Amino acid sequence: MTQVTSQHTIAGTVLTMPVRVRTAHQHTAMFVVDADAAQRMIDYSGLRVCRFGRGHRKAMVVLMLMRYEDTDLGQYYEYGTNVMVNPPGSNATGMKALQSAGAFVHHLPVDQSFTLEAGRTIWGYPKVMADFTIRNGRHFGFDVSIDGLHAVSMDFAPGIPVPAAFASKPQVHSTYSHLDGVTRETEGRMVLSGVRYRPGGVSLRLGEHPYAAELSALGLPKRALVSSSAANVDMTFADSRTVGEA
Repeated sequence: MTQVTSQHTIAGTVLTMPVRVRTAHQHTAMFVVDADAAQRMIDYSGLRVCRFGRGHRKAMVVLMLMRYEDTDLGQYYEYGTNVMVNPPGSNATGMKALQSAGAFVHHLPVDQSFTLEAGRTIWGYPKVMADFTIRNGRHFGFDVSIDGLHAVSMDFAPGIPVPAAFASKPQVHSTYSHLDGVTRETEGRMVLSGVRYRPGGVSLRLGEHPYAAELSALGLPKRALVSSSAANVDMTFADSRTVGEA
């Protein structure tokens, strides 16, 4: 039996699913924030933040910078604000629930038009055009500006190498998005290599763009729970599926 493979035409280019990322670099920072504030920020999605901690008052937000080098969508930078959420219909709480939570993509600026169109069209990701300034050195850092307004800056201290046996196992995860009244789920598969972790380890600065005001409403900037980097991320993104409509 022949398996049917879906395709999408973006700016005259045919993309065959799943979309593949062969080479990418990643920097992330995890922050514990007030769950009610995080829920208010993403209420429009219809999803529920994954709550943990005493009284289920805490939620997890992950800020990240990706440098995509060799992908089906070309080369580009991407910043993301991700809120950990329960699968639709679940009200699970606690650390065990957090381990199986998905990432709701609330902000996703990029610096190339092709990936912007593909991301919005195929997966409903809220991609917008932005300018990125990258600082490479002992401390990796970046600035993101949108429409000429500074949104966010982060600087990472070097992390501690994690043995490949622990960090390089294949992972399957779901991301969620909401665009034009439709909430979608996208399954991704990834393998990380060259992983480093560090408690804290990141300096966060917010600017004057409205994105920064949303992060400030979460109580940021504050000390990160943990920061990490990956020398390479190999991953695929499948077609999205609709999980809710407004």
